[in-house]
Amino acid sequence: MFALSERAQDFIARAQAFIQQEIEPIEKAFWDETHRLNVDSDWTKWQWPAQLEQLKAKAKAAGLWNMFLPDAELGVGLSVQEYAHIAELTGRSLLAPTVFNCNAPDSGNMEVLWRYGSEQQKQQWLHPLLNAEIRSVFCMTEPAVASSDATNMQATAVIEGNEIVLNGRKWWSSGLGDPNAKVIIFMAYTPDPSKDRHHQHSMVLVPIDTQGVSIERMLTVFGDYDAPHGHGQVNFDNVRVPVSNFIGGAGQGFEIAQGRLGPGRIHHCMRCIGAAEKALELMIDRGMSRKAFGKEILKLGGNLERVADARVQIDQARLLTLYAAYKMDTLGNMAALTEISAIKVVAPTVLQNVVDMAIQIHGGEGVSRDTPLTAFFNQARSLRLADGPDEVHKGMIAKLELKKRGYGRG
Repeated sequence: MFALSERAQDFIARAQAFIQQEIEPIEKAFWDETHRLNVDSDWTKWQWPAQLEQLKAKAKAAGLWNMFLPDAELGVGLSVQEYAHIAELTGRSLLAPTVFNCNAPDSGNMEVLWRYGSEQQKQQWLHPLLNAEIRSVFCMTEPAVASSDATNMQATAVIEGNEIVLNGRKWWSSGLGDPNAKVIIFMAYTPDPSKDRHHQHSMVLVPIDTQGVSIERMLTVFGDYDAPHGHGQVNFDNVRVPVSNFIGGAGQGFEIAQGRLGPGRIHHCMRCIGAAEKALELMIDRGMSRKAFGKEILKLGGNLERVADARVQIDQARLLTLYAAYKMDTLGNMAALTEISAIKVVAPTVLQNVVDMAIQIHGGEGVSRDTPLTAFFNQARSLRLADGPDEVHKGMIAKLELKKRGYGRG
């Protein structure tokens, strides 16, 4: 079921070698330089170290570029399951996804434009994103409503003549602080009484410098601005764009969101698994290199049992995620709804558990920036909310199980 073609194995091997040879040796220094450049909380001054463009150029020259996109011309033509293995490798590093141009939210936004965008939209936005000439933002979550129910959305995208008028406030808009962010995908309510509630929302392309778009602030996650990427709050005040800026047409927002989030959840979850593997390695190395009370600290208390627990949890999460990817490739997203929701619950939780164990073994160093553990923990805890909280996904799984037994209409 999970057999890989020789071509996929080659990409996986080359991606692994690139990470080991080009990224891992410089990653700590890269993030130290990033923090030095962006100590100012003023997001308008944020910048990336020059080394990032050099690494991207090397990755592009090596053909390790846009590997997430299952298109043989625009990407490299790997299936969701094949790319999942590369996503796991990149998850071991906080830098690798960006170096390979496979980073969120750009990868999801590119997939939306690839699947649903017009030719004009592809020329204007998709191709510059594929070339990493620009970056993008996805605006869905809102501060004034319970965004776990996306139909609560209050932001509006109303058609007036040949224009769309956008109003509303969004937050947790990832990538909003990036100095290269040029376009926003804005999801909003487009009232149409002739349609059901899942066909009254739209996705709209908005150049970030459009009049009426105002970035109000960047938000911290556990006290960290995640500069220069950033997660921001942005207001849309009578923003006007052409009707041609609808992606796929008015009312298609939820359909597009499902197409976007399916592969994206595989990517997120496999990156979580990669991060968990890295955390486990760090945990073992630290635990076997330090002694207390006459023993290596990994052999004290229940620490060895925790290592075993971590191994079991990681392997279970990986198999479940690969199975979800397999079903998406062979049967489509709708057939994999249970598995997609399941992995979204399982993988971030596994990462959170493993990182917590690793932090405990590291002691004080575990909560510093001397290791990637705090960033991994931040990632895990945030992902239990992003793209739908655990409770929503569990509700979906239960609903589908009841439907199998003939209860309800799903």
